[in-house]
Amino acid sequence: MKVAIIPVTPFQQNCTLVWDEETGKGVVIDPGGDMDKILSVLEEEKIDVERILITHGHIDHVGGAVELRDALDVDVEGPHEADRMLMERVADQAIQFGLPSAKPCEPDRWLNEGDQVDIAGMSFDVLHCPGHAPGHVVFVNKDANFAIVGDVLFNGSIGRTDLPGGDHQTLLNSIRDKLLPLGDDVTFLCGHGNHSTIGEERRNNPFLQGL
Repeated sequence: MKVAIIPVTPFQQNCTLVWDEETGKGVVIDPGGDMDKILSVLEEEKIDVERILITHGHIDHVGGAVELRDALDVDVEGPHEADRMLMERVADQAIQFGLPSAKPCEPDRWLNEGDQVDIAGMSFDVLHCPGHAPGHVVFVNKDANFAIVGDVLFNGSIGRTDLPGGDHQTLLNSIRDKLLPLGDDVTFLCGHGNHSTIGEERRNNPFLQGL
């Protein structure tokens, strides 16, 4: 499994590419914008994209999903349907944050707790982790000790909860009940900034002390 991070939009959101080096098959996670950058890396690495995965419905994570789906002729999967309103109002979000216009995204498959998605030939469990956004989902492969957590948990911080549908205590509950039990050895990629491990955040993240 190989991973590439492409920071996109003025929010520097981590659009993540994960693929199998042997087969070339992979996924694009959270294509928030800057399609030229994403398509350039896909071509350079010769990645055969099988699907687009969305962690949640904020513009910097989903703004380019429809354009990329049309370009690659693949399905969009995720987030949880609790983010339907956000997905339908992508154009309004673009105006609100001064970003290029974007099309509302109706995913081909909404994801639920307990579902599984294929990423580079590996099966990842879907966890529903609301708080930053009502329909936020996380992708976890326990055998590989690897997770993709979007904007739930960051290196040294947690997701903001002042946007529509956000709730601070709900976010903390998601981290406590869904992410911390994964174990300290789990490495995670987040929606912004550098990767980390569950153990590092359990020990040193100021927002998690006392959870």
